[in-house]
Amino acid sequence: MLLRHTPDTVAERTALTINPAKTCQPIGAMYAALGINRCLPHSHGSQGCCAYHRSTLTRHYKEPVMAGTSSFTEGSSVFGGQANLLQAINNIFAIYEPEVIAVHTTCLSETIGDDITQIIAKAREENKIPKGKYVIHANTPSYVGSHVTGFANMVKGMVDYFAAADGRKENRINIIPGYVEPADMEEIKRIASDMGVSTIMFPDTSNVLNGPQTGRYAMFPAGGVTVADLIRTGGSMGTVALGRLASGLAARTLDAKCKVPCEILDLPIGLMATDRFIDTLRQIAGVSVPDSLNIERGRLLDVMTDMHQYFFGRTAALAGDPDQLISLTEFLVSVDMWPIHIVTGTPGKKFESRIKEITKEVPHPVNVKATGDLFLLHQWIKNEPVDLLIGNTYMKYIARDEDIPLVRFGFPILDRIGHIYFPTIGYRGGLRLLEKILDALLDRQDRDAPEESFELVM
Repeated sequence: MLLRHTPDTVAERTALTINPAKTCQPIGAMYAALGINRCLPHSHGSQGCCAYHRSTLTRHYKEPVMAGTSSFTEGSSVFGGQANLLQAINNIFAIYEPEVIAVHTTCLSETIGDDITQIIAKAREENKIPKGKYVIHANTPSYVGSHVTGFANMVKGMVDYFAAADGRKENRINIIPGYVEPADMEEIKRIASDMGVSTIMFPDTSNVLNGPQTGRYAMFPAGGVTVADLIRTGGSMGTVALGRLASGLAARTLDAKCKVPCEILDLPIGLMATDRFIDTLRQIAGVSVPDSLNIERGRLLDVMTDMHQYFFGRTAALAGDPDQLISLTEFLVSVDMWPIHIVTGTPGKKFESRIKEITKEVPHPVNVKATGDLFLLHQWIKNEPVDLLIGNTYMKYIARDEDIPLVRFGFPILDRIGHIYFPTIGYRGGLRLLEKILDALLDRQDRDAPEESFELVM
């Protein structure tokens, strides 16, 4: 395979990315928009861009992802896409009848300089937006940031367009879940519900991209946060944002706009991050933690201690989104694994310092790189092999070339199922992650064991 020609000599690269550990902003914006009830995402650019974004999400979620496009031609690319977007808004409301159109820009429309706010205002003036319907937008050029920043920008757009305050505060907490799976969003809501906490989650892709087979196609599934609830977020008593990069921007914007105080936490992946999330909910809502959650926590602790000998000292290489990698790294360190090669393609100055802080007690040098790529990760692995890889489907090539077991985690996962149905968030999600890691490590131990060490009980 081509990756077998990856050299082990690491050279500094400033203008070349090879096998990026990210994808583009519009994909994250499209995913966030799907978390609004009866919302049709709209790609303001060429048909090819929209097709790529839709196909990537469809392949990851194994569900048909619908979106509109402004279908730029050569003329649009020169003179601007206003006419295309105005016509698209008119057609979409007339034919598909969504409640919301969520427009995200692309490289092409951003380079031209289309003013989406002005175009939306013109559409309303020309009565192309029916009464009681909405058009929102986010600026998401692909040459800046990643799918995570695209998600963050669209969630901020939800706050900008919908959140409103009337001076009253209700006994309710907003939860911005971060760039996680529909199953994770369901788990976050379940935890809050078990604690007796009233919440509004936005966005919410549960029951949108992991819905049941009913025998009937629904262009707008039943799930997603409603516009009414998005408006009510401005009257909540607080916001808990999970994932500093994906959720922090919207939480701070809501605080500035509607004076809703926010707590910005790491994603609740693993024991300690989940403890912090639950304790924050407890303090804001003034409730007690139920026994059911304490039992779940105890089960996770039980596995961590029972199987500690298989985790201890095992090295890992990780690639993915920064919010997920920060919590995952902390979780691995808590079971005495050594994450020694860590790469994210998403830019962010704080990522490297946060990882170094988490791994300061790891008795091994740790390589970490923001705006890194899988080529660099492969080079590090060639120089210092590891016991386990954790990352998306694109890491299967490194796993095959270097004969290292891979645990699929993050986005996109194109060759397996389960990620949209089984959470990795919370105590239950932590159990699933440990099971997947143990399966990979012990399968490899069984495969490589000589006959005299091939154990029945492990």
